[in-house]
Amino acid sequence: MANTTWMANHTGWSDFILMGLFRRSKHPALLCVIIFVVFLMALSGNAVLILLIHCDSHLHTPMYFFISQLSLMDMVYISVTVPKMLLDQVMGVNKISAPECGMQMFLYLTLGGSEFFLLAAMAYDRYVAICHPLRYPVLMTHRVCLFLASGCWFLGSVDGFMLTPITMTFPFCRSREIHHFFCEVPAVTVLSCSDTSLYETLMYLCCVLMLLIPVTVISSSYLLILLTIHRMNSAEGRKKAFATCSSHLTVVILFYGAAIYTYMLPSSYHTPEKDMMVSVFYTILTPVLNPLIYSLRNKDVMGVLKKRLTVRIVL
Repeated sequence: MANTTWMANHTGWSDFILMGLFRRSKHPALLCVIIFVVFLMALSGNAVLILLIHCDSHLHTPMYFFISQLSLMDMVYISVTVPKMLLDQVMGVNKISAPECGMQMFLYLTLGGSEFFLLAAMAYDRYVAICHPLRYPVLMTHRVCLFLASGCWFLGSVDGFMLTPITMTFPFCRSREIHHFFCEVPAVTVLSCSDTSLYETLMYLCCVLMLLIPVTVISSSYLLILLTIHRMNSAEGRKKAFATCSSHLTVVILFYGAAIYTYMLPSSYHTPEKDMMVSVFYTILTPVLNPLIYSLRNKDVMGVLKKRLTVRIVL
């Protein structure tokens, strides 16, 4: 019996306990309903955006191809964490097995990493469109777009394949309580009874690279875009360029800001409460904000949406 208990404590194959958001809420039922509504809004908003881009030939451009990829990532991203959290609250269960925890960790790392690089690809696309408009059809062909999108998914999966196995093979002989609503790497790592300082350093360096490369591409692209916009003689051209770029920059600031806090700030800045709030922001709120940012601030998308709604009403 004692041997069995020791094995359970020193392997990664017994259940973890997700402490979650609801235990800290004074009104868990209301919070559950709000998160469920936000989840439905995120799914429906991103699904509508993908369908509009797919069905209307006017939106078959590289920019909208990348936006559809972003919407797909957001749909899967929010589905990795929220359904499990809501189901646990309804069923009164807060356990997650080690394989389920590892799968959840792998998926959110893959999707998060993919989105980092996709935002960089979108910035490059805007750079080519604004700074080299005559060469845009040649430089951003459908094959190039597919290559960039595939590269983003691949690089994101490298992050997942690299961090997930290492995290989940640590011996967990402390409390099995994860002070989070999903299996995020830092929240799981602190449960290990082994020395994880080297791993945390490697994870920090990995995250620096995962952020540094896209941020360099984004910063360079927008610096050149701003210089090009400054030289424009047309006020209408400036306005259109600013409108397109400001939407993308809003998404970049929201997503990267949360990621920098989670993975790059020293542990002294972190508390379980702060970490969960930041995670709520980039795993739940960002996926519902992205389709709003790219639709409400985009005349082309709103025009297609109004046209589709008008056609349905007439029919």
